[in-house]
Amino acid sequence: MTTSGVAGWAVGLMEDLGPAGAGLAVALENLFPPLPSEVILPLAGFAAARGDLGLISAIVFTTLGSIVGALALYGVGAVLGRDRTRAIAAKLPLVKLRDVDKAEEWFVRHGPKAVLIGRLVPVVRSMISIPAGVERMRVMVFLPLTALGSLIWNTLLIVAGYQLGERWHLVEASVGVFQKLVIVGAIAAVVWFVVVKLRSDPEKVK
Repeated sequence: MTTSGVAGWAVGLMEDLGPAGAGLAVALENLFPPLPSEVILPLAGFAAARGDLGLISAIVFTTLGSIVGALALYGVGAVLGRDRTRAIAAKLPLVKLRDVDKAEEWFVRHGPKAVLIGRLVPVVRSMISIPAGVERMRVMVFLPLTALGSLIWNTLLIVAGYQLGERWHLVEASVGVFQKLVIVGAIAAVVWFVVVKLRSDPEKVK
């Protein structure tokens, strides 16, 4: 597999460490969001299609990597707090402060659901761990939501790369469309929930 840039770096990790290398790449992607999972995960799927990795082991290790990376960012938010975290993020060359703020707004708006839904939205999926840590969201709630959201995202992109084979790079171009579908679906789910609640308790309409 001849690749360069981020893709070449990810391939090198997978060739040296196997599925654990894919997990390490995804853990680092959580810590440094400019490293795109939209490249790393389809590549892992392609590697599985070639027989270099097992498909299930690729999904398991990348999900573990996602959880480790998310816990690290959660810890940063919990220890440093909002202001210091933003101050540090503003000085990091690869991190955009507006992405941190976007994740915080997402968390404030949706609460715990933001951790699950946010895992399916590029950029937000990494940064959402910081406001969860700042707000000291219970770890026993944060962990299963993070694991489930990461499992869904990783499986979709790895299987897509597996199916596409040498055309794995097409996955990255499709993520923008997928992101919009996720956001529309999330909004529809919230509206549906509110409507059902209001119908079951008419007093809330007054």
